Amino acid sequence: MAKRERSQTPPFGGVFVAHARIMTADDMGRAIRRMAHEVIERNQGLEDVVVVGLQTGGVPVAERLVDALEDIEGIRTPLGSLDVALYRDDIGLRPVVPEAVTDLPSDIDGRIIVLVDDVLFTGRTIRAALDAVCDYGRPRSVQLAVVVDRGHRELPIRPDYVGKNLPTRRDEVVDVHATGVDLGMMQK
Repeated sequence: MAKRERSQTPPFGGVFVAHARIMTADDMGRAIRRMAHEVIERNQGLEDVVVVGLQTGGVPVAERLVDALEDIEGIRTPLGSLDVALYRDDIGLRPVVPEAVTDLPSDIDGRIIVLVDDVLFTGRTIRAALDAVCDYGRPRSVQLAVVVDRGHRELPIRPDYVGKNLPTRRDEVVDVHATGVDLGMMQK
């Protein structure tokens, strides 16, 4: 879970307490490798593919996905990062905290963008990412890869590549980190 989300999830600045390990590091590695194979198959190779991780949780996942793609195809796919804080539709409802600089390859026009995030929940972050990407150019297509799809969508957004579908309650929190995926609650 991104540091920004953890600090702003009610009870605002609480402590994440895990009650279940959903995926181990090995499970995550297999899921990311499977998603890499799916990206290659769907796009008939990696020509024109650019992988873009969403700040902050999607960036390490995107890095691992690019490594898996390179391991499979022997080609290093361009990697970028995107901070969507200023594109969110909840500005004014919670603080806007840009996390890092957006760093996209110089030209995304006509490219296939694979947006990568750690957890897909309501879909609002992805909507913001779509707006942000379109400000940088006109990609041929935009695809979405997530480690965990937890449901509860508020917008008609569906991932193309999913590591694990995980039905959750709205008050539960999913934490994706280097050693796995945990399910828990925020506590004061």
